Amino acid sequence: MSDEEPARRHNGRVHQDSGSASAALPSGIPRPWWIYQGTGRPLHDVSLEEILPPPPPWRSFGGVSACPVESNGRSGASSDADDAPTEPPAPPEDEQDTARRLGTTPLSVRSDPEEADLVNAALILRRPLLVTGRPGTGKSTLAYRISRELGLGRVLRWPITTRSTLRSGLYGYDAVGRVHAAAAGQASEGDTHEPGPEDIGDFLQLGPLGTAMLPHRLPRVLLIDEFDKSDIDLPNDLLDIFEAGEYSIPELVRIRRRRPAVSVLTDDPDRSTVVASGRVRCRAFPVVVITSNGEREFPPAFLRRCLQLRLPDPDADRLAAIVAAHLGRADDPRARELIQMFLERSEREGGLAADQLLNAVYLVTAQSHVPGPEWEELLQAVWHRLDSAAGSP
Repeated sequence: MSDEEPARRHNGRVHQDSGSASAALPSGIPRPWWIYQGTGRPLHDVSLEEILPPPPPWRSFGGVSACPVESNGRSGASSDADDAPTEPPAPPEDEQDTARRLGTTPLSVRSDPEEADLVNAALILRRPLLVTGRPGTGKSTLAYRISRELGLGRVLRWPITTRSTLRSGLYGYDAVGRVHAAAAGQASEGDTHEPGPEDIGDFLQLGPLGTAMLPHRLPRVLLIDEFDKSDIDLPNDLLDIFEAGEYSIPELVRIRRRRPAVSVLTDDPDRSTVVASGRVRCRAFPVVVITSNGEREFPPAFLRRCLQLRLPDPDADRLAAIVAAHLGRADDPRARELIQMFLERSEREGGLAADQLLNAVYLVTAQSHVPGPEWEELLQAVWHRLDSAAGSP
């Protein structure tokens, strides 16, 4: 099969990639062992469950869902591990959120071979992927592209701030709200007893990390965004979760004899799950994409457990593909001129973000007139340096 007719080969199967722009692909691309192809187009004629190899023995976790059988459609009576109860499939991708990240059509260019190599290695080894690069190089969008291509549904996003803790990623517990609710109910009955365990699930919600670690049959995609903003202890705190594949919720562990199973909300809208004995163990380790702008170093023990990918600045072809995906105007001569101007300005300014180019292209192509003398001043404001509030002339 020629490079002009790229195919997906999975376990001896050949799956044509219609419409892929790959005539200039180097020999051996796509590689026969790739699952993620880097095209942004969903798998067809095959499911991820069919082609994803089993995890290495040291990355197998075997969690079982505590949800009633009716909620996930799997029998809990079979001794076959493949038939063990699991969580319901992930919700569909958030179309608006995904369109904002990826555009309305797939990119017309394939990901770099190094990117595809490392994404596939992370998938097969069940290891987190630490993605670094300058702002605007597409680090966060990689998680959405993986999810769309592999059909893994809604991306779970954990935006990191200086106040983020391991617990905030795992779950949140509104103890004050629970006490107030209990007090309001007791006041009407003249009762002064403390709240019992019956209602605790109404005040406990799993976070993005906690939801990703539920026993899903197929992995969820978890985006841990801007990790370099985190507290110094968070990378080490994550190590045990990533290695053990499980966590506990102390508030539920304490009442496990009185309430062995508690229904709690998850990070997915309008979804809940059942936590047994206060413990959660994953089944399919999530696809974890951790983004960093390279503003700090992480502990060696943390880096050793991640695969590391650095995304380069996009070239002219990739920028044109991004413009086409979001605006459909890459063939407009004004857009092509802006792409070249953007590359030159980016080199002078030490790097600009792709969304700054999209802003400029939209300003020009959304109007019927040609920009006048004031355009350069406006462009300077739109294409300001990323490390300061105002750009240099």
